[in-house]
Amino acid sequence: MKGDQEIIDSLNRLLTHELTAMDQYLVHAKMYEDWDLSKLHARIAHEFEDEKQHAEALIERILFLEGHPDASKRDALAIGKTVPEMLQNDLDVEYRVQEDLRKVVALCEQKQDFQTRNVLMPLLEDTEQDHIYWLEQQLRLIDKIGLPNYLQSMM
Repeated sequence: MKGDQEIIDSLNRLLTHELTAMDQYLVHAKMYEDWDLSKLHARIAHEFEDEKQHAEALIERILFLEGHPDASKRDALAIGKTVPEMLQNDLDVEYRVQEDLRKVVALCEQKQDFQTRNVLMPLLEDTEQDHIYWLEQQLRLIDKIGLPNYLQSMM
């Protein structure tokens, strides 16, 4: 089915964000693993898998719309040096993804491509209710109990 080019371009922009998040989560997960922060490693490895599934959903939709998925682009990675910096950098990526997802959902509604909108809504829900919420929780925990106690709880 031939899709609207503006929607296909927007889906490719989202794909770039998801692949960037995926790469950043992979590096951060490996850093947590190296530091023996097993709980953080497990959670961020899970986030990596979620981003991979988001990217797959976008690729499938782009192909369905007879577009060409561009998996070669990435935004700049923001690899942290400390746990709070890593969590904040991941949160910043998720905020950008959330903002762009909302814009593309609105574009789909404007263009009356409700099926693409339906593909994007679970990604938006996952981004807001799982990724962003969890990252914000972790940063609040660090503020409440202090970094040493937080790091000990993540071992």
